[in-house]
Amino acid sequence: MSWHWAFDNLEPGVLQKRYKRFLADVELPNGEVVVAHCPNTGAMRGCQQPGSRVWLSRSDNPKRKLAWTLELVEDRGSFVCVHSVLANPMVEAALRGGIFPELAVFDSLHREVSLRSNTRVDFKLEVKGLPIWVEVKAVSWCVGNGLGQFPDAVSVRARKHVQELADLVSSGCRAALIFCAFHSKIQRIAPAVAIDPQYAAALALAIKGGVEVYGLGVDITPQGLRATKPLIMEGHDLGF
Repeated sequence: MSWHWAFDNLEPGVLQKRYKRFLADVELPNGEVVVAHCPNTGAMRGCQQPGSRVWLSRSDNPKRKLAWTLELVEDRGSFVCVHSVLANPMVEAALRGGIFPELAVFDSLHREVSLRSNTRVDFKLEVKGLPIWVEVKAVSWCVGNGLGQFPDAVSVRARKHVQELADLVSSGCRAALIFCAFHSKIQRIAPAVAIDPQYAAALALAIKGGVEVYGLGVDITPQGLRATKPLIMEGHDLGF
């Protein structure tokens, strides 16, 4: 299988605890407990339970404060990628591979483009000189029956991103929000209304205004990640 993101010899372990958001204690097979960087700002609902099997990468860079990074967590027999920034290369692979027909035709793709002095958008596609702005969100919370929800905690930042996309559409641009499924059981995605009703309301308003919304499925294994197919977006009351 050809991976869109290949992991380099991940090491298995057992999660002892996650704390201070960005730290995790993990027991290695030899009994050693190491402190790993946890590259996820969310609540990690369903994938931070002590005793969970996890997978770590290791860096030999002497400038790094922590050599280990938490990459995957196993949740009830499924893999969850908790390294949320890896959603961007998955979405880029999907865009370049034509997984989303509505976004398949473009002349150029630019990453991390500044919109204003303090705002960046994940991707800017150009079609005959006209921009399509694309923002990416990783969805790691599977609530059951194949349903993933976002966000897994109240997120003012995510709401701000939705409002910025809506502003771009109101100014005459195209803008899209792509939810990237980072739990191998997720087959459909919806906003987590009970967790962050303000985000859900902002998303509904943005969709009504013309912001395009897509879901992306991903194969997840300790060997790598691969973008696969569009996923169903649920929440018909919100405009999906």
